[in-house]
Amino acid sequence: MLRLGIPVIGVTDLPRAVAFWTRALDLVATEEWRSGTWRTLDHADGSGRALGLLRSASPAEPRPRLHLDLFTDSTAEQQAEVRRLIGLGARAVDWDRYPPEPDFVVLADPDDNLFCVVDLSRAPSGS
Repeated sequence: MLRLGIPVIGVTDLPRAVAFWTRALDLVATEEWRSGTWRTLDHADGSGRALGLLRSASPAEPRPRLHLDLFTDSTAEQQAEVRRLIGLGARAVDWDRYPPEPDFVVLADPDDNLFCVVDLSRAPSGS
């Protein structure tokens, strides 16, 4: 039976990416499948795999077709998380495709991979 695994992010600097994503999402780097080009990150509570990091020579896409959405429950939490993530090494992106009154903020990780911090209290679905 086929099942969905984990999202994998291509990175140019594996140790830097491990440091950023483990602190950003409270994950832990494991020894599972560890190599010079791969790291598996698990949920810190032991509930399983969360993210894969794969060393890549290609640059990040400026408008990726696939990206991570990180959820918050309020505007205040979203603002605090955006500040925290920037403090960890993310950067704000000057995104020219924001809708009026967006419920998300576009950031880039230290390897320039884009991701969004979404305020679910303002999301169109309302959940």
